Parts: sequence; structure tokens; C-alpha cells
Amino acid sequence: MIVTGALATAEPPGMVHIPGGTFAMGSEDFYPEEAPVRRVRVDPFWIDTAPVTNSQFARFVAETGYVTFAETAPDPKDYPGMLPELMQPGSLVFEPSPGPIDLAQVSWWDFRFGASWRAPLGAGSTLEDLEDHPVVHVAHCDAAAYARWAGKDLPTEAEWEFAARGGLEGVAYAWGDELAPGGAMLANYWQGRFPFGNTLADGYLRTSPVGTYPPNGYGLHDMIGNVWEWTDDWFSQPKAERGSRGSCCIPANPRGGSRGGSIDKRDGTRIPRKVLKGGSHLCADEYCRRYRPAARYPQPVDTTTCHVGFRCVVRPD
Repeated sequence: MIVTGALATAEPPGMVHIPGGTFAMGSEDFYPEEAPVRRVRVDPFWIDTAPVTNSQFARFVAETGYVTFAETAPDPKDYPGMLPELMQPGSLVFEPSPGPIDLAQVSWWDFRFGASWRAPLGAGSTLEDLEDHPVVHVAHCDAAAYARWAGKDLPTEAEWEFAARGGLEGVAYAWGDELAPGGAMLANYWQGRFPFGNTLADGYLRTSPVGTYPPNGYGLHDMIGNVWEWTDDWFSQPKAERGSRGSCCIPANPRGGSRGGSIDKRDGTRIPRKVLKGGSHLCADEYCRRYRPAARYPQPVDTTTCHVGFRCVVRPD
């Protein structure tokens, strides 16, 4: 099914106009947090054609002097009990394992002092040859600060998913129901045994330059894979809204839950979580099949990693 609508004639530079409309949001075929499928409506908006790049973020930092979350030492008041020697700036970097491991251990993350958007592999690393790659190691507050500076906003989860589907409805991926049709690599995700045996069929172990892979039906690049992307919605379990006598109402421009409701009560730090969308280069068939429009993940707002970035939207006045 194709969702149709009139495109705008005037577009902000580097953005595409999304016509808005009604679509089936979510999935009941993969992970429980994506269900139920529910019909929602979004108004027209503009969205960046690709994730914000290192060069774009560098301009923001140069003009504002902004310091990111990962470049700031943790405040002891926010993390009671943290050892003093850990109170240093840093971020999470993926480190492949030497061989097969128990995937339940999630042991491939290394918190590296000095890792940040400008040093993506840790202290001493640089952005050389990465200028057109998505910026990473950004917390939600960093993405929101960039959006404000650019005169934009972060997308809602519904806006992001509508745009990612590219006008298609009822299919698993941004281009159809087959992940690699005819063997074609259409996104940057993990091929092979995770987290040690990436075959690099798509050409990349880590991030790839934005626009490397074909755009979706709306002309958007990297909506699937490469990096997860922040949205502005607090994480909550979706629910279908129904009107009287069992009829289904269609909510317009739905938002997520509440800040307090997004907190994982099992987590002693009680950090609120926002919704990430799109999967990343670390999503693998045997571990994390989240390189899909419906996929979603609850990310603590204070957690920065080497596989999370963002893009922005502009809504008509």
C-alpha cells in the first residue's frame, strides 16, 4: 500500500517535505515493545535527508562553544556510589569479541575515557576521513541543543516512523519485506556472527558516510541501520486507542509517555529514557533485528555510544 500526499514546493536546505497522513504504526512480528499495530495520523513536516554529520556538528560546536555530555565529567550527586576514579568524561565504544560468546552477557561495550563525538574510538582517535559520517556519542540533550541552534526540533516517534516507511505500509523494512533483495545491501547493518564475525558484505564495520545506500521512497537516507536516532518521545509501551462501542479512533500527532513513566524501575539510577529508532550498524539477524521502521529502543538520556546519532525536523507554523 502506498500512502500518497501533495509535496511542498519550498523545502529548507538539506530537508525533504513529508506529506503527512494516516498509517499503521508498529509491528506484531518481531519484538513485544513494537506492538500493537495501531493507526495514527501525523501532520506534514520537513525532515533532514540524512543523520546530522560530524562536519555539521563541528560547525555547531565552533559557533557556540557547546560541550557535549560525553565531554563532561559525571556529577557525583547524580551517580551515588560511583567510584571516584570513574568520574571522568567518556563514552561507550563497541569492541568486537575474539570469538563466540554468550549474547546474554552483552560484553562488547567498553566505556572509554576520552571517547566523544570528536574522538569516536577514545582518547587519541580523530574524525579524519569521518567528516561525512553521522555524529555519534551524543546524548539526548546534545541532539536537542543542536536542533535548537539549527532552528529545528527532534522528531516524534510517529513522525520518524512515518518518514522511515517512505510511503510503504505493511512491510517489514524501509524498502519491502526482503532484507537484502537479490543480495543487495541496502543499509549498514551487521552481517555474519555477532559480535565477532562481521563479513562486511555492506562494506563497513562501523559507521558509513551518510547517503552511501539508496534513499527510501521519500528520498531519505540511512533511516535504517548506520546509527540509531534519537526522538523526542519518552519511552512507553504503545497502546491502541479505541472510541465508544469498540470503534477505533485515530490519534493525531501522538506523543510518547511521561518522563517519570519512562524510568526503568529495575534500574537503581532511575534515569529517564527516550525512544531510539532505526537500528544501527551493530544490529544483526541473530541478535538485534531492529533495522526496521517499527523498531524502537528505550535509551537512557545520559547514555552515549558509538552507534547513536540523530536527525531533525521542521514543522509548519
